[in-house]
Amino acid sequence: MSVPETAGGRTPQEVIAAALRRERTRSGLSLTEVARRAGIAKSTLSQLESGSGNPSIETLWALCVALGIPFSGLLDSPQPTVQVIRAGEGPMLGSSQADYHATVLAASRPGSPRDVYRITAEPGGRRVSDPHQRGVVEHVVLAAGRALVGPVDAPVELRPGDYICYPGDLPHVFDALAPGTWAVMVSDYP
Repeated sequence: MSVPETAGGRTPQEVIAAALRRERTRSGLSLTEVARRAGIAKSTLSQLESGSGNPSIETLWALCVALGIPFSGLLDSPQPTVQVIRAGEGPMLGSSQADYHATVLAASRPGSPRDVYRITAEPGGRRVSDPHQRGVVEHVVLAAGRALVGPVDAPVELRPGDYICYPGDLPHVFDALAPGTWAVMVSDYP
C-alpha cells in the first residue's frame, strides 16, 4: 500500500516526525523521558522522530498523553479554507489490535479543542483504547454496520444513526459487529 501525502506534499510519517520533535522540545523532555512516560522503547521514539517507522494508533495516543497534547497535535494544523476529504482519502492510521482505522477529518485549532475522525472497523478484533488526557469526552455517531462502543466495562451496541457520548479518560472500546462498520467520532479536549 502506498503512503498518501498530505496537502503540503509530506507523508503522514514526516508530519508526525516533525510534530513529535517540536512537541518534545516544547515540553523540555528528553527522548528517554517521553519514551518512558509513553511506555515505548526509546529506539521506537527515535525512529518515529526521524520519520522512519509506521506507528500504530495506540503508540501515537500514548505519545500524546505523555506530551500532554491532543491527538491532532501530531498532524498539520487546519487552514481556514474550504476543505473536502472524500471517503477513503486523507491520512489514515491503523490499529495494532483490530481491523480499525482512524482518519482525522478536522484537527482542533487553538481555542477550539476538538478533533473529528472517520472510524472504519471490521469484526474480529476489539479496539480497546487506553485513557486519554483527563477530561476528554468522545462522541460517536454510527453511520453503517453495528458496533459495541463506550466504556470497557459497559459498552453499548450501536446501529446506524445511533449516538453515544462517554468519558475518553477511561478505558473504552470500539468493537465492530458487522462488516463495513464506520462511524464519525468527535473528541472534545478540556
